[in-house]
Amino acid sequence: MSEWQDALPAAAKRFLDGRRLDEVECLVADLAGVARGKAMPAGKFGQQKHFYLPNSIFLQTITGDWVDTEGESWTEPDMILKPDLSTATAAPWTGDWTLQVIHDIEDQNGNPVPVAPRNVLRRVVQHFNDRGWTPVVAPEMEFFLVARNTDPNQPIEPPMGRSGRRAAARQAYSMSAVDEYGPVIDDIYDFAEAQGFEIDGILQEGGAGQVEINLRHGDPILLADEIFFFKRLIREAAHRHDCFATFMAKPIQDEPGSAMHIHHSVVDSTTGQNIFSDADGAETPAFHHFIAGLQNHLPSAIAMLAPYVNSYRRYVRDHAAPINLEWGMDNRTTGIRVPISDPEARRVENRLAGMDCNPYLGIAASLACGYLGLVEATDPRPRFDGDAYKTEPDIPQHLSQSIDLFRANTAMHNVLGPEFCKIYAAVKDVEYQAFLQVISPWEREHLLLSV
Repeated sequence: MSEWQDALPAAAKRFLDGRRLDEVECLVADLAGVARGKAMPAGKFGQQKHFYLPNSIFLQTITGDWVDTEGESWTEPDMILKPDLSTATAAPWTGDWTLQVIHDIEDQNGNPVPVAPRNVLRRVVQHFNDRGWTPVVAPEMEFFLVARNTDPNQPIEPPMGRSGRRAAARQAYSMSAVDEYGPVIDDIYDFAEAQGFEIDGILQEGGAGQVEINLRHGDPILLADEIFFFKRLIREAAHRHDCFATFMAKPIQDEPGSAMHIHHSVVDSTTGQNIFSDADGAETPAFHHFIAGLQNHLPSAIAMLAPYVNSYRRYVRDHAAPINLEWGMDNRTTGIRVPISDPEARRVENRLAGMDCNPYLGIAASLACGYLGLVEATDPRPRFDGDAYKTEPDIPQHLSQSIDLFRANTAMHNVLGPEFCKIYAAVKDVEYQAFLQVISPWEREHLLLSV
């Protein structure tokens, strides 16, 4: 084993035990959360301390277009990629022995590239640390297993189960529904174990072929890394069984959408105590300030939590997704839910994030809202105890509105980083304009011969 392999995490060492490493995949996440990078022979990886990629990967849209922002040079200078060996993990679906490694990104002067999503999240976490706080998150991942779809003009269908029938909707928490695509779930478990990831639970959600995976609570950057890896391993597990896994917010008409609910707590960095509970176990002012931050700033952060036009199809009244910013105790009709817990585990659940968001940016945006609430020390609206679906929506209804609100919130820019916010808004603008050029089947069906 090479010297650098001595620093690998235990799971990666177990994966390679008695085997010769063939290849290393050097990965970073772009603004969409897509894995970018390069693969190389393990011997070459071990001989280099850093690698290069052009900065233009953060100016590319989900459709492959490029953003031309004012003052940006199109000389495409290289960024410096430095491996974070603590992230090294197996790629167990490959035909040879391969490791994946997430890389930190710096400019040529050694400064963190402010547009890199992992750096954006690290910046937000540092804001907490500077005030003596340590943020803790626990994400939930929802996604659909669907039949292979090679024609984008055709609607998405649920996958065929082992019974020979397509997966059925409205089977939330059904064990038999999960068993219908058990071989895919088995591979997800096997891949996760090989990669050293701990799954807190897998369950059937309300949609046809919709699955939820819960992860344990922990460090925001570590959990964002895991979601980044999980999206890839889940897709690979689905491919093995002739179906697709999709993290679109709303892939199937009339079905619920897929969320990435984020549970938040904050602990005192010195004492390790949850700042949401006092010595008697009661709610603290900090608890209410955090909720107020979500209520006050989430509208301008929705562009990062719901980053595509499809994302807003998820926010449908009475359809298992929030339409509001109310907060409530164990109330799943509110956008901000406080789950039942002991005082030491008191936490706040943000239910607005979609599974289509970049995990680094979704967690960063949600934490930034809570952080601003703690700093501003404002109070939330009164607790909502009824059916919040009966209230009027108070979140943006489409991507264009979200981009405008995102651009206007300078307090959010200061937390996330002004340069990142400028580039992110520009990318979203180009994506939205590209969408407006597309004529949908609905328009052809109802308008072509009728208006």
